[in-house]
Amino acid sequence: MTILLLTVGLAPMAPAGADQCSPPGEKSASALPTNLAAAAKGPGEDKYTTATTEPLAAVRLDALRLITPGTLTVGTLSDAPPSICINSQGQFTGFDNELLRAIADKLGLKINFVGTEFSGLLAQVAARRFDVGSSSITTTDARRRTVGFTNGYDFGYFSLVVPAGSPITGFDKLGPGQRIGVVQGTVQESYVIDTLKLQPVKFPDYNTVYASLKTRQIDAWVAPSQQAQGTVRPGDPAVIVENTFSLDNFVAYAVAKENQPLIDALNAGLDAVIADGTWSRLYTDWVPRALPPGWKPGSTSAPLPQLPDFTAIAAANQKPADATPVAAKSVLTQLRESFLDWELYKKAIPDLLTTGLPNTLLLTISASVIGLVLGMVLAVAGISRSRWLRLPARIYTDIFRGLPEVVIILLIGLGVGPVVGGLTGNNPYPLGIAALGLMAAAYIGEIFRSGIQSVEGGQLEASRALGFSYSSSMRLVVVPQGVRRVLPALVNQFISLLKASSLVYFLGLVASQRELFQVGRDLNAQTGNLSPLVAAGLFYLVLTIPLTHLVNYIDARLRRGRPPSEEDPLDPILTSQETV
Repeated sequence: MTILLLTVGLAPMAPAGADQCSPPGEKSASALPTNLAAAAKGPGEDKYTTATTEPLAAVRLDALRLITPGTLTVGTLSDAPPSICINSQGQFTGFDNELLRAIADKLGLKINFVGTEFSGLLAQVAARRFDVGSSSITTTDARRRTVGFTNGYDFGYFSLVVPAGSPITGFDKLGPGQRIGVVQGTVQESYVIDTLKLQPVKFPDYNTVYASLKTRQIDAWVAPSQQAQGTVRPGDPAVIVENTFSLDNFVAYAVAKENQPLIDALNAGLDAVIADGTWSRLYTDWVPRALPPGWKPGSTSAPLPQLPDFTAIAAANQKPADATPVAAKSVLTQLRESFLDWELYKKAIPDLLTTGLPNTLLLTISASVIGLVLGMVLAVAGISRSRWLRLPARIYTDIFRGLPEVVIILLIGLGVGPVVGGLTGNNPYPLGIAALGLMAAAYIGEIFRSGIQSVEGGQLEASRALGFSYSSSMRLVVVPQGVRRVLPALVNQFISLLKASSLVYFLGLVASQRELFQVGRDLNAQTGNLSPLVAAGLFYLVLTIPLTHLVNYIDARLRRGRPPSEEDPLDPILTSQETV
């Protein structure tokens, strides 16, 4: 990949606690970097941008092979403002998504945004879980083997972020032995591995990697420039020291490779919004920065967008050289602001209560019912005298206990999802509940089996001697005692299932389907503050701690038995004397 290395200053940043998922506007404009590094090279050849596009009037909506006719189903992220994010009103927005809305309007399509994880986004697009992937996706040859891409609507642009005072002053200072953070599955990860020939530290999202950088758990962060400039704030112990962009790897929307009619339609819509000035307006509102020479969005025949002079605006807004620098915050101040922002607690609790809590309970309770029923079947089959029952139960348990939870969820969601999409309406909840229930059954089955086998064999023999059949003895005598003995273990499994419900987000959720963790994570992405995640954690504690104490009370009560009643009219000693 051909790279230009440049050094830039920081653009104006949002204050702590502000909604980062709102358009910063023209006042936040940044100039194109001008100080080229010594290793800078020219752009590579663009092999993929189309020469022209078909007229909008020629687009046939019935030929677009949409999952839902007339509606564009879009997989996106919620934690990468200002490009892709979810705002304080619970709506997916950002430059990428607002531009796609405008394109859909040109095509006469409705649009439905669904949140997911970047690591599974391209696979979900390829499997037709989504019609389009919108996530500032930089096109690469490797990614083109999985999905197709539209023409570019933005250019690839990386930033190198390091702790304040770091000896690392540019990409050429990165070397073996340094901990370089990237978000897993991004083009920045590929850049560090393939271009720099280094092994990065991989993180699931931007907020986590930046938190690790601020606490110096990593030495550097290679980030998309929009996320870097939207995340690093005055007073933070981190600085952007150098940028890099590549003209031959533009940012585009991902579409299933075989759906060329949809790619052509989106390209036509993109050229249309460029021609009428919509692209320029959205770009100026959301990501106002000067375009690199030789690059423009859309097809090669699309007009060059008319943009304000971002360089002049950035120069006018630049602070004087003698301006008082922002004082560095102490570690305690950073911790207090990151975890104990009471205004954000008050903002997070209503969404956690009305959206996150009901969805978490729905996922957990539904999956628990499946796990309990199927787990008991597995337990009985596992202790059966028939090998034809024992062997399948053992294979099932080994597979579902051996695979990571997220792998099972993705396998069921992406494997079974397209097959039953007509039955579920492409709602991820049935598949998510099924995946969680099947996972829980493997663990619950082993819990039940150990409890049943812990019951003394004399219990079964005594019940059989009283005339009970084998099945009746198990159902009325052995199984109830076994369940009582493993009640604490069952509650622990329920708590694990409660926390695992957050993994359903990998299948893609609309805003109203988010569970506790994702509601907290989205608010974290909006503000760059960890307080919403702490608030979500408190909700989990409110659910799990009373449940733990309740089961301990029930377990103790079952062990002691029912205490003698004070209202018992018969004294055992007097009764025995009268009998004599």
